[in-house]
Amino acid sequence: MNQQTAGPLTFGFLPIMMIFCILFAMAPGFAISGQGPLVREKYPALSSGMFADAVIETLDKGTVLLAEGLTITEADLNKALASEDPGLQKQLEKNLIFVLEQETVRQALVREAKKGAIGQDSQDDDSRIEQYLAGRIEGLSVSEQEIDSFYQKNKDMLETAPFETLKDSIHEYLLQEKKEAAVTSSLEKLADSLRFRIDGGWLEKQNRLALDNPVDKARNSGRPTMAQFGATGCVPCDMMQPILAELRKKHQETLNVVYIHVGEEQILGSRYGISSIPVQVFFDASGKEVFRHTGFLAAEEIDKQLKEIGATK
Repeated sequence: MNQQTAGPLTFGFLPIMMIFCILFAMAPGFAISGQGPLVREKYPALSSGMFADAVIETLDKGTVLLAEGLTITEADLNKALASEDPGLQKQLEKNLIFVLEQETVRQALVREAKKGAIGQDSQDDDSRIEQYLAGRIEGLSVSEQEIDSFYQKNKDMLETAPFETLKDSIHEYLLQEKKEAAVTSSLEKLADSLRFRIDGGWLEKQNRLALDNPVDKARNSGRPTMAQFGATGCVPCDMMQPILAELRKKHQETLNVVYIHVGEEQILGSRYGISSIPVQVFFDASGKEVFRHTGFLAAEEIDKQLKEIGATK
């Protein structure tokens, strides 16, 4: 089984960082027709998540985002940033678009919880969100047949360990997957109901900051890129290392090979929608994502993708 990434804060059953990396993998939100340019049109590097179809406008000073019933200010973002783990704050300062997503969804979830009369007036917002999301996964279960099917399909990766010794772990893994899918569906519906407008001056600054990382630098180099997101101690991640080393030697003139340790670059991993590791992401010479894969990827399969992105003949 792939090793799961996790952030410092949790809502009981699901890491809060997982919730927000789900957002960056979500389909774009609903666009407002007939107004300014869209984020995905002007700032492709910032368009991987729920703000892809947000409209760029000049908002009142200090206002970063407007949506249906929501207003996010620079003061809101500074407060959210100050509340984060000090170890993450430096990463977040260069990825305030991530903080904006986080704060927007947090406020939207609180609003939905209050609309549904979830929680008591005395409860804090995090407790309301936890209860609201818990309601989205209520009643989920994993059958014996699903557990057995997973085991049969993944025997090789599980190193032929006896079924009985892995049964409980497989159950928890599959149940977690179902929880994430249910939360994703709920968040997608919520995002689709919001019509985002983001301040253009703020976005321009964030675009410059967000591009200052190994993946985006490689994507903007003018040649194809393969990026792997992983971590030390993750078995399939470690199995990929010799393959990555060979790729660097073999294609040093035609391919960027980038490795991101998600334990050290949590925000970058979340920006790219990484919820399990390892993940290999392939970009063509224009920086467009062409293919991604989760888990161990054999060298011959990588070669096929390299041909697709123009790194080999």
